[in-house]
Amino acid sequence: MSSSIRVAEMFAGVGGFRLGLEGYHSPDRPEFDLPAAGPFETVWANQWEPNGSEARQFAWRCYESRFGVGSCVNEDINAVMEQAWAGERDIPDFDLLVGGFPCQDYSVAKPLSRSGGIEGKKGVLWWDIYSMLEFKKPKYVLLENVDRLLKSPVKQRGRDFAIILSCLNQEGYSVEWRVINAADYGMPQKRRRVYLFATRDAEPWNLEEVATCSGVLASAFPVLEEWTDEGWVDVSVEPHVVSQGFGMGFKKSPFENTGTMQGGQVFTCKTKPRYDGPWMTLGDIVVSDSEVPAQFFIDEADLPKWEYQRAAKKEPRKTAAGFEYVYSEGAMAWPDPLDKPARTILTGEGGKAANRMKHAVRGDSGRFRRLVPDELDQIQMFPKGWTEGMSDGHRAFCMGNALVVGIPYRIGKELASRLR
Repeated sequence: MSSSIRVAEMFAGVGGFRLGLEGYHSPDRPEFDLPAAGPFETVWANQWEPNGSEARQFAWRCYESRFGVGSCVNEDINAVMEQAWAGERDIPDFDLLVGGFPCQDYSVAKPLSRSGGIEGKKGVLWWDIYSMLEFKKPKYVLLENVDRLLKSPVKQRGRDFAIILSCLNQEGYSVEWRVINAADYGMPQKRRRVYLFATRDAEPWNLEEVATCSGVLASAFPVLEEWTDEGWVDVSVEPHVVSQGFGMGFKKSPFENTGTMQGGQVFTCKTKPRYDGPWMTLGDIVVSDSEVPAQFFIDEADLPKWEYQRAAKKEPRKTAAGFEYVYSEGAMAWPDPLDKPARTILTGEGGKAANRMKHAVRGDSGRFRRLVPDELDQIQMFPKGWTEGMSDGHRAFCMGNALVVGIPYRIGKELASRLR
């Protein structure tokens, strides 16, 4: 491996993985300065938003405005990989593949579509990641997804994650995974996501030890010494076999919030975080009301709508077909407390309409308001103003799809320290 750790970023969005690993320094934007996790160098990136129209490519435009023209390929990744396999496109060699991709149905359409390869449903983005791993065979992989991935689908609990593990095993990777809530490690948002770190051709592992103590993820995000609900799973068969039978009849997924896999053998257990550092809250991020545009303040007439959305409910409702049922949900804090981390940011934070999941705070003027895009940037640990230059709705959408930058930063620091 060269002195730098070369990175390829798939589904790059506005550059969260790159920002966490590579940091940022530009004399034109000194306010964006962030430290690097190590000697990481992004050599290739891809971001493309369906349906491919120019208006939909706002995340890619943000990426290129920060990292330079030509820094990110704005084309359908499925077509990119088909061209690469056909010898019609060059992708540079790299050491680490990173990406966050949607949780979808990963079922395998057929085995052995290429030598040693598999093929899944068209448009399911895991298969483009797998295609890249087959094609370039990088030493390391770091992926992010919603924690639902460990449980889906309903009829075959855990099958989708088992397919991913089986695919990685087919390519010679050993795997660590952890469900990490950013707020458990002092970050300013309650955001639970599963992170998967894989190493190609690793030395033999003690799976329990790597999962809970010595692995890259366990070192970057320590856990308490005691764990529960441990179990073992076999994913050594080919992915299409996993697709057909794994999880049939399971009431719950066998995959807990922590685990390892090597040679198709999986150890998994439930762990609890261990952290004694500083804590960030929503109050550390909110700006003064004097900086907030008028459209973000909630009209007095609309406050009852917001309060209703957050209140506990148990009320009769009727479907479009006329079926009557009782709808119930618990209460949520109103407004969002400033002395705790923010709730999970979703893509729908933009827009004025009252919504249960949107954040709303009481500002220093006493008025209630929605969060402004600069605050959303910082809740995800991007620099303030990172997504400026697009509409408020698009800025909220980008942050709802992004990751907490502090997480790849800490993982990158741990990996870099091992490679020195």
